[in-house]
Amino acid sequence: MSIVPAEAVSGKSRTVPAARAATDRVDGAPAALATRARLLPSLGAVYRAQLSRARIARIPLLFVATFQSVGIMILMRGVVDGGAEARAVVAGSSVLVVAFVALNLLAQYFGQLRATGGLDHYATLPVPPAAVVLGAAGAYASFTVPGTAVTAVTGSLLFDLPMTHLWVLVAVIPLSGAALAGLGAALGLLAPRQELATLLGQLGMSAALLLGVLPADRLPGPITYARDLLPSTYGVEALARSFDSHPDWPTVALDLAVCAAVGVVSLAVATWAYRRAAVR
Repeated sequence: MSIVPAEAVSGKSRTVPAARAATDRVDGAPAALATRARLLPSLGAVYRAQLSRARIARIPLLFVATFQSVGIMILMRGVVDGGAEARAVVAGSSVLVVAFVALNLLAQYFGQLRATGGLDHYATLPVPPAAVVLGAAGAYASFTVPGTAVTAVTGSLLFDLPMTHLWVLVAVIPLSGAALAGLGAALGLLAPRQELATLLGQLGMSAALLLGVLPADRLPGPITYARDLLPSTYGVEALARSFDSHPDWPTVALDLAVCAAVGVVSLAVATWAYRRAAVR
């Protein structure tokens, strides 16, 4: 009669199930991956990460964008006296801050991510592609709030415009920012090279400058059609109408609605471009 130590029995009892579980994993189907995160929590996480990452690098550029817009208004002060032209200059210069950050810098950022393989990092995360695009777009658009407000107030003082309805910026900044950020992200993701993404971002900001700051009635006929295609135009029009003593609020609401619709389309295109670039 042999005596088997209790440790050997207990060790064997622990080893057999472990070996059997390993065999089941080999012979059976692979283990399921972690469930994909939901959109809103993922969006919040990406937004906070982008906001903290870009805070130090983008604040000096935000000052540059603000000083650029204020300088343009000072130059136009010697040409434009007041009236509808002054309202167009102030509104266009204010939205230009949004274009500089949300369109130009975001196009460069996504172009750099694609060129350096940074998209591979996001592709491995269990987050929806829309959360990556919306989070980055929201973070970059958030940096435009102080610069746009300072530009609008400074322009109102320069051209003696009423500031009673500047609360319209609460709608103009996020809607214009969404439309321009979606466009900037799409340009950066679709550009085959990083240098081309930078060039497209610069061209987009130049278009926002020329077509947004200059009064519409001073532009040649064919150029006005290009102005209508620019996403920031409707935010400029809404802000310009708010400087009237009695704004046409239904028209302002219509401009903001068009800006919101363009923002949805541009962000959808940017999400599609992200999926396309991430799988290559």
